[in-house]
Amino acid sequence: MIVMDGEKVAGIFTERDFAHKVGVYGKDPSVVKVGDVMTKDLITVNPSQSVNVCMSLMTEKRIRHLPVFKDGQLVGIVSIGDVLKDMIEELQFMIAQLENYIKGLR
Repeated sequence: MIVMDGEKVAGIFTERDFAHKVGVYGKDPSVVKVGDVMTKDLITVNPSQSVNVCMSLMTEKRIRHLPVFKDGQLVGIVSIGDVLKDMIEELQFMIAQLENYIKGLR
């Protein structure tokens, strides 16, 4: 979940923030403020960056969500599921092309 402060993005609150900053310490979630446990230093991408760049960032930084900004404005979020889906589709396409190539040689 993207956390806004008016029109400005203040941070991101993920299930990992909840698990590591609330659940592990047995804090009462009904009294914990999102602003106290959210991730404030966002790692972001822009729409022109490739899926490979997103995957590299997610792997290196051990995160599962990347806010997407264009001209300083939030335009979306890329999740690890989005990245994996795209990579699987690309691999399936490549496999089909290789199978067609092999069948064409016989």
